[in-house]
Amino acid sequence: MSTVQATYQPGSLVSARGREWIVLPQSTEDTLHLRPLGATEDDATLIYLPIEPTPVGPATFPSPTVQQASNFAAGQLLRDALQLKLRTGAGPFRSFGNIAVEPRAYQLVPLLMALKQDVVRLLIADDVGIGKTIEAALIVRELVDRGEISRVAVLCPPHLCEQWQRELMDRFHINAVVVRSTTASRLERGLPANQSVFEAYPFTVVSLDYIKSDRRRDEFLRACPECVIVDEAHTCTYSGQGRQQRYTLLKGLSENPERHMVLLTATPHSGDDDSFYNLLGLLNPAFRELKDIPADGRKQLREELANHFVQRRRPDIDEWQDRQLFPERLTAEIFYKLTGEWGQLFDDVLEYARELVIRAEGQDLMQQRMSWWAALALLRCISSSPKAAVNALRTRLQGRALAGPDNTEMLTLEDAEEQGRERVLDGSEDNLTTQDIEPGAKTEDSVLLTKLVARAEELSGAVKDPKLKRLIDHLKELTGAGFQPVVFCRYIATAHYVAEQLRSVFPHHEVKAVTGQFAAAERETAVEAMSEAQQRILVATDCLSEGINLQNLFTAVVHYDLSWNPTRHEQREGRVDRFGQEAREVRTTMLYGQDNPVDGAVLQVILRKAESIRKELGVLVPMPDDQGKLTQALVGAVLLRKGTTAAKMPQLGLDFGAPEEAIDTAWQSAREKASKNRTLFSQRRLKPEDVLPEWQKTLAVLGGEDDVERFVKRAAVQLGAPLEQSTKGGAKHWKLHAASLPSGIRERLEREGLAGTLRIDFHQPVAAGGQYIHRTHPLVSALADHLLETALDERREPKEVGADAVARAGAIFTDMVDVRTVVLLIRLRHQLTATHRGKSQLLLCEEALAVGVPADDESSLLDDATARVLMATEPTRNMPRPLRDQHLQRALDQLPGWQPALEDLARTRAQLLLEDHRRVREASGARGEYRVTPSLPVDVMGVFVLIPA
Repeated sequence: MSTVQATYQPGSLVSARGREWIVLPQSTEDTLHLRPLGATEDDATLIYLPIEPTPVGPATFPSPTVQQASNFAAGQLLRDALQLKLRTGAGPFRSFGNIAVEPRAYQLVPLLMALKQDVVRLLIADDVGIGKTIEAALIVRELVDRGEISRVAVLCPPHLCEQWQRELMDRFHINAVVVRSTTASRLERGLPANQSVFEAYPFTVVSLDYIKSDRRRDEFLRACPECVIVDEAHTCTYSGQGRQQRYTLLKGLSENPERHMVLLTATPHSGDDDSFYNLLGLLNPAFRELKDIPADGRKQLREELANHFVQRRRPDIDEWQDRQLFPERLTAEIFYKLTGEWGQLFDDVLEYARELVIRAEGQDLMQQRMSWWAALALLRCISSSPKAAVNALRTRLQGRALAGPDNTEMLTLEDAEEQGRERVLDGSEDNLTTQDIEPGAKTEDSVLLTKLVARAEELSGAVKDPKLKRLIDHLKELTGAGFQPVVFCRYIATAHYVAEQLRSVFPHHEVKAVTGQFAAAERETAVEAMSEAQQRILVATDCLSEGINLQNLFTAVVHYDLSWNPTRHEQREGRVDRFGQEAREVRTTMLYGQDNPVDGAVLQVILRKAESIRKELGVLVPMPDDQGKLTQALVGAVLLRKGTTAAKMPQLGLDFGAPEEAIDTAWQSAREKASKNRTLFSQRRLKPEDVLPEWQKTLAVLGGEDDVERFVKRAAVQLGAPLEQSTKGGAKHWKLHAASLPSGIRERLEREGLAGTLRIDFHQPVAAGGQYIHRTHPLVSALADHLLETALDERREPKEVGADAVARAGAIFTDMVDVRTVVLLIRLRHQLTATHRGKSQLLLCEEALAVGVPADDESSLLDDATARVLMATEPTRNMPRPLRDQHLQRALDQLPGWQPALEDLARTRAQLLLEDHRRVREASGARGEYRVTPSLPVDVMGVFVLIPA
């Protein structure tokens, strides 16, 4: 090891360029990475020793002086500022000082599983809304902070790119760029010819649709980061042309044995065994063989798989006594009847649809299939709304093809089938459609269709539309009980129709329709804009059923149109019923036509059976439907069965015959598969309660939500901008008037986009429109940096704003002590050497402690908890300044004599830190070696004297 490295280990203090610095771990023989005392790593600098004009020398931390004294309470702010500034805190988890979220117990399990592996290969298949994004990002943040990786790519469907980018930045302070067709050229501009975007930008969020092509895939495989997260991984299995390209990409990535991969999906098994085992094979090629190994020979391989696959449903989390995480979901079914003109029109359309199919018999296969899809489209749209029915009927009248203006003859049979499934059905299990434009098909019945269109147009509004009337009645119940509902529709026309009608009925609510007509970013903007309204109703198509979190603004879901796939229902409800939902109760409602034969078939044979299995197993079993064939058969049975018009169907007790039996058999098979897999894939080996003490220790070192709240409130008062409590929309929060803060803080906040009056809260979930103030928030950093710099500045002027807010020294009379007691605020710096996979990393750990030195036993220091209580005490009476200075000078003169005891404390804390790291590694079963060395002498940040009253 070089002389420089031997002399200036991480955590050492050095003097350079007229000030003191802390040496950071990135330093080498010729370079020193330095952080100024009292500043963050954002202010770090690099010194190249061979050309540095003034020699760098060792330094010691300056002791407090009498001149740095102020009132005793100012010492509490110093302690809080010092604690909340820590980013490389002592503790077994390196990442917790750099994140803006407090992980729940169950969310630590994937992190521990990852730490257990030399190369991370993990499939996280937790339920919708449990927090897979947080679990995955926590893993990569930890690997980055341990120095094990330096680059990360997130691969996700295009509509999730911005959400991932925002989550990484807001919660984990990872600044990623989005790479897709619209951004790639801009990112590549100015790069050297042989440099990839993925080499130039260490953190990227990449659209799967952009990167999967053969040309781009090869370049990505060459330059891919050493760690990859794949969201919605079930859409990347070998099935269909687009997914075949995705699977080829992931298979190529997994073939690098050194690459870390974290795969995320809420539906790992979509009913296709081949796709499922291909997914497992990305973790380890051997897992693909589980499909063909006899049951009695699988045990060892299955046990190995359990180390790489974690799947929890909400009942699993209940078993871990974490019952306050999620709201209670109350479900209900409500119905309407096809009465009057609407019922007659429905019967006529059903009869016409039946004639379409019968008439096509004997024609060529294309015409038969087009007539079939036209009939199904009519039934789906007429069941949705008058507006959707009008659009579907008019599309036929204009002779447009199923996909739009192209001629039907131009479509291949395969194209027609694919478009029919997408527009009429809900897509396949691993690729649910978000296509919400009303379907249409060409027919020649111009006169009849014109009459049907005219009749449908006359039925808009609650007076003639019983479905809409029932929705309005239900929404009055929900909103009257304080719920904020989302109404999900199948088609664009229906969403706009419903929203228009609701605006007149709910004039005091903001009612907005969000559909696939909006680009992904526009949808998010439109939803976020509703946060200003105290009462809101969102009407949306399934373009919002994936990727956008609605839990901060909404508390109820109404399925205005039944989805023909139960997974879609769960996705809709999971937008609201998910991690971070503030309400303790969420309502979900299915609305159906009691005498609508299509609704009856779907509800009875598909949705209720799925719910029955979910209640039995605690798992949502994907619908066992091969490309919608069973659903088509079921609806076809309704369509072609004579005597099943609405007027003759007062109840849902239909006999659907063979299709129902086929679906029932398929459901039973799917249930049995899910039941067998259930015992294998639920993760119960690692128990969060075994690791929670380590998380709590980390909070004690770094500061948790309560510490942040106390600090910000006190600092705001001392700096002339006290917080103002406010209530908006029924939710309590605080207002901070940033303009009243000192100019240095104000300017720094303005650079972060924080100006004017800020609505803030210190606990999650946060009220709509508010900001969560966590320990890494710019506000906390700005306040802590300002106060600490003020405290350490010996040249500060007493008249400066906030000059007395923080102090390195103080003295009071108090009843809390019986003998003169000195409380020392100290900072400990430790060098942590971690060896993993044969690679050693030298890391810096810091912690701030308070220790008490009683006059009657100076060899026995009071612990941090006791000393903190003493620091928070109130003075009994005033102490004259000369007497204060006398007591302080006496304590300062004693400091050198206390250093041996403080150094013994530092060694003890280093040993505890080592034990913490080893204990967590034992909890996860991970391999690794650690060595911890304290940096001495100990930094004394503050001296505070308590004199018995």
